[in-house]
Amino acid sequence: FADVLSVKQFPRNLFLEVLPPEFGIVCTHPMFGPESGKHGWDGLPFVYDKVRIAKNSAQAQKCAQFLSIFEEEGCRMVEMSCEEHDRHAAGSQFITHTIGRILSNLNLESTPINTKGYETLLQLKENTISDSFDLYYGLFMYNVNATDQIENLDRAFETVKQKLFGRLHDILRKQIVERVPTPGRPTREAAAEGSGAPFFLPPSGKMRDLSSFAVPLPPPLRPGANKEEEEEEGAVTPPVEAAGLP
Repeated sequence: FADVLSVKQFPRNLFLEVLPPEFGIVCTHPMFGPESGKHGWDGLPFVYDKVRIAKNSAQAQKCAQFLSIFEEEGCRMVEMSCEEHDRHAAGSQFITHTIGRILSNLNLESTPINTKGYETLLQLKENTISDSFDLYYGLFMYNVNATDQIENLDRAFETVKQKLFGRLHDILRKQIVERVPTPGRPTREAAAEGSGAPFFLPPSGKMRDLSSFAVPLPPPLRPGANKEEEEEEGAVTPPVEAAGLP
């Protein structure tokens, strides 16, 4: 008995449970589909695990004949356990489908100034949404490693956001605390007549609260005090007040 499913541990366990013990079992996964394999299979990986194949038997001969179909077409044959396959697939195939689904929900469209990288993203989106959502859900539901990858993706996105907004600190310090105008932008006096928002920020209606990303500034020292004395007295550093932010 052979399967070509995209996840391996769950079906393997099911086959071992329901198939009679005299049945041979080989779990396989061609790591390509109609789109990626339309120009041939040469060099494309084909993963297999001989779960229950009796050596020196008719089972072994039939298994070899089955695998030879893909080998003769030029596939790169990779023998790998079902557990290892699912670990790798969660970090590659499942993440690829997840990013593609995210891109599709952004409603990305081609532009007159597409970069090569953007073209790649558009192609990724098209490749993934051409598959059914049921297939994508199966990659999530039946791979025990998929949930970890979703959580890793979420943490990675939060890290990137923190790095982006964290860099606003120096600009916020100049614009809000020191009131240093940005070259090419209105002066402080002119800005004061407007909304009061920092010069570099979009209109307040389009702004999210960025105060949680601001790095706190130290308070000014009291006359005659030094930094060590302030710290010993338990002085609390106030957060940056992002004036004009909703």
